[in-house]
This record gives sequence, structure tokens and C-alpha cells, in this order.
Amino acid sequence: MISKITFATAGVPISSPKPDTVTGLQRIKELGLDGMELEFVHGVRMGREMADQINAKAKELTLDLSVHGPYYINLNAVEPEKQAASKQRIFDSAKVGAWCGCRAVTFHPAYVMKSKREDVAKRVLKSLSDILAKMDSEKIHIQLKPETTGKETQFGSLTELLFLHHEEPRFCPNVDFSHLHARENGRFKKKEDFAKALDEMEKNDPKLLHDLHMHVSGIAYSSKGEKNHLVLEDKANDFNYRWLLETLAEYGVEGRIVCESPNIETDALLLKRYYESL
Repeated sequence: MISKITFATAGVPISSPKPDTVTGLQRIKELGLDGMELEFVHGVRMGREMADQINAKAKELTLDLSVHGPYYINLNAVEPEKQAASKQRIFDSAKVGAWCGCRAVTFHPAYVMKSKREDVAKRVLKSLSDILAKMDSEKIHIQLKPETTGKETQFGSLTELLFLHHEEPRFCPNVDFSHLHARENGRFKKKEDFAKALDEMEKNDPKLLHDLHMHVSGIAYSSKGEKNHLVLEDKANDFNYRWLLETLAEYGVEGRIVCESPNIETDALLLKRYYESL
């Protein structure tokens, strides 16, 4: 089939001869993969010089880049200083990601805590709107893609993120299908369940399926949601990636899949080869 989806690793490949991003991009190309998600999960600590090197290398190799913001984000924080710090971390991720030539920045938006979910949605929408306004004022061009999250205690169901998109079309969800599977105690029990998720997105906005940012990995979970990521072929993993890829192909979905399995490049290649065999 003609590939409509690109496949990337979450971070520098394990097999990269050096752990830096520029060397990792060269390894991505050698493996036959299509891109990388830069992992700023423990903080944004990259300067302009390194970002420019990454940008140049990615362009040279024609690789697609995105960035994952820090884990320490809660746009529903009660304390004003924590709220402000969360917004700054997203903004910094967007700014440095744009320097690197990334097309999108993804992040876990918020924790529900003791709030009503509809109130959290409004707070997240307001905070992201503030960030977007600041990005526009500083001419920072990168897409903000809040991520579906793995636990019910987190803001980030598919429906919640589609609400954000409906209110502001520039907020497009990063659909982590493995997280959705975990937060709903094994959501994708049949192949048709993947179709229902795509139908929900298409009903909200058909354009979403023409540039869909996705995360995929094996996943361990309990009744409380996500526990940890697994290798796709792990016997403990019941997330059926084949059903997902088949459904994406049947719907003609375009976009990118970032593999977050512990063996990132091995499973990214597994996903790409199966998709291209359809």
C-alpha cells in the first residue's frame, strides 16, 4: 500500500552509537524509520545552537520531528505558581521544538484531583489559549497537541480532548491509543472498538484523520489505569496493534505514529512493516 502514516521513535534509538539526538537521527535514517519525538520529559534544557544542529540534520535526512513536553505539567493546579510553571513548560517546549523544526508538541495536560471534570476542561482550555496567544505574539509556529492520558485521575479522555479541539480547532489531540486502552480497563476488546474511536474523531472534525498524531506501545494496566509500557509482543500485552493499523488503513488515516515501547526502534519497525504489508 502507499504509506499515509510515518513511524517514529520516542527518543534516541537504543541502537544509536551515541546517545545524542543528532547521532540518533542518523540511526533513524539507517533503520528506515521516518522521524523522532524529542523527549523533553524531564525539562527543557536545550539551547539554540543544539536546536539548530538538530533542525539542519533532520532536514538533511528528511525526517519528521515532534517533541514531548515535561511530565511536570498540571494546568489544573490549585497553586498559582504551579499553574504558571506548567504553562511556561509547555511554552518552552513549543519554542525550543520550533527551533528544532518540530511540527508538534505534545504533553499530558492536567490532573483532575478534586475538581469537576467540566471545570478542569474549562481551565485547561483557558490556559492553552493563553499559551497559544503568547506563541502567536512571538511568532512561534508549532502545533499544540494535548495527549490522551492513561489514568482516569488525569484529564485526557478522547472526548475531553475533542472538546478542546471543538472550542479551538488549533488544539488537535495526540491520540495515545495505548493510554486509551489502559484508562478504560481494556477499551479495545474488538477491532470495531478502534473504528468507534475514529468515528468519534471524524464526527468532531473529519480533518483530524488527515493529520493524526498518535502514540502506540504495549501497555500494562489495572482497574486504575496505566501501570507501564510493554514491548508489543509481550505476552502480558493485550493491546492489539494489528487491529489498530488495519483500521487506520481502512479509514485512510494520514499522520504519524510515535512508538513508546521499551524497545522503541524494534517495535517502531514492527509497526511500520505490518502497516506497509496491508
